[in-house]
Amino acid sequence: MTYLDRTLSCLDCGIDFIHSAADQEFYTQKGFASDPKRCPSCRASRRASRETSGYDVRSIGGPRGYERGDDRPAREYFAVICSRCGNAAQVPFKPRMDKPVYCSDCFRLVQTA
Repeated sequence: MTYLDRTLSCLDCGIDFIHSAADQEFYTQKGFASDPKRCPSCRASRRASRETSGYDVRSIGGPRGYERGDDRPAREYFAVICSRCGNAAQVPFKPRMDKPVYCSDCFRLVQTA
């Protein structure tokens, strides 16, 4: 496939930037389906703001995000009443009122049923 330089408009700042043929080929090799939406300057700014705000994709952890670094804050737990047995429980997510919440014992029973 032959790639040609294309001019795109940045979503953030609105300036036109060149999406080069080499970049297009790189995007295809990596499996990216869409063109970049931001110019290189705005992409760099967003990347820098994520890193300074404490959000960095590389710090999420292992392949599923289970591993935590020592510098990460402890997980927040929420106190709830189990929808099945009525006992108090702690869950690692903020419960929604439209979904039942179970203690760990009832959760295991509900999962196997």
